[in-house]
Amino acid sequence: MKTIEAPTRAELVGRATDLIPLIRSHAEWQEEHRVMHEETLKALVDAGLHKMRLATRYGGYESDMGTVTDVITALSRGDGSTGWIASVWNISGWLAGLFPDHVQDEIFADPDTRVCGSVGPNGIAAPTEGGVILNGKWHFMTAAQQSQWMAHACLLPTDDGGFLPGLVAVKTEDLTIIDDWYTSGIRGSGSVTTVAENLFVPQERVLNMIPVLTQGQFPSERNADSPLWRGAPFLPGASAVASAVPYGIAQAAREAFFEQLPDHTISYTNYEHQADAAVTHLQAAEATTKVDEAGFHVQRAAERVDDKALTGDPWTLEDRVIARMDMGATCARAKEAVDIYTSASGASGVYSSKPMQRLERDVQTMNLHGLMQPNTNAELYGRVLCGLEPNTNFL
Repeated sequence: MKTIEAPTRAELVGRATDLIPLIRSHAEWQEEHRVMHEETLKALVDAGLHKMRLATRYGGYESDMGTVTDVITALSRGDGSTGWIASVWNISGWLAGLFPDHVQDEIFADPDTRVCGSVGPNGIAAPTEGGVILNGKWHFMTAAQQSQWMAHACLLPTDDGGFLPGLVAVKTEDLTIIDDWYTSGIRGSGSVTTVAENLFVPQERVLNMIPVLTQGQFPSERNADSPLWRGAPFLPGASAVASAVPYGIAQAAREAFFEQLPDHTISYTNYEHQADAAVTHLQAAEATTKVDEAGFHVQRAAERVDDKALTGDPWTLEDRVIARMDMGATCARAKEAVDIYTSASGASGVYSSKPMQRLERDVQTMNLHGLMQPNTNAELYGRVLCGLEPNTNFL
């Protein structure tokens, strides 16, 4: 495997931006078929936009978080589902980098390997000789049909009858895929259900999630000194990447609104041009300000990850909680912005040929994600501000 020189932020963002017209041309098809279009898939892979959080020895770029969020934002401007798939590939590729080096060699033997995953422990990995027997069902498995490996969360039984959260690396071909992704939003992401039935997983592909994801104790020797893995726990990094998707969707709504504005009227009024109405001025100002506020939270989340990766400063409880808050606040501000742009677009925006209705449904779906939900993250932040312990281990 050959180490390559990583592209710059400008190069990668340029690649993503150049793909926006192609991505948008297939957005309706992806809505209908509930999976990424093959041309979009090929374009993303050819551009290497699934490799930003992979080790350079596997042809990855080990990009800083600011680069990753800028790229995911651009892709999400094209289509929320496409941006979400790219975010999952980059988050899960990073997860794969925690496993022992020889396991990574197996996973990334093909330089175009894509890894998807889930941190919801919806399976049980019962110990057996040489490994575990995995049984479980995982919903919301984004891009499962277009990924070769999965990093699945599970429960590891303990000697006292309890469980610890674990992480297993499994081949997609070893799982059963249930095509049940019939949803109102992010339809093109192919976030189907996967099932493991009495699947043997070698012990080398099983990790205890708590020390790995929250304490930085993982078995990969070659990644141990890399700022990419040493510098950030899982959730703060994943929060920054994921928040770029609703931000990009909000940017797309802003573009769609202002693109139609010059020729748009306000029905049943004397306004021949919507842009002349005071209500439009208020809507445009309020929504655009909310888009900018969403961008602030994405940028702050990414900068915190990059700064600590460079300095080696420890992640405090407050740092981790603020990362979750930034993600939730991004979702909230993005949804508020899209709601306003949708309302200001009038009845014509409900046609399936218009992007606004899809953007509205996609940003709503982002706001319903268990880890991204604004109210849940605001409560978590408020608890810590008030001197209470967090009510979650997902930090």
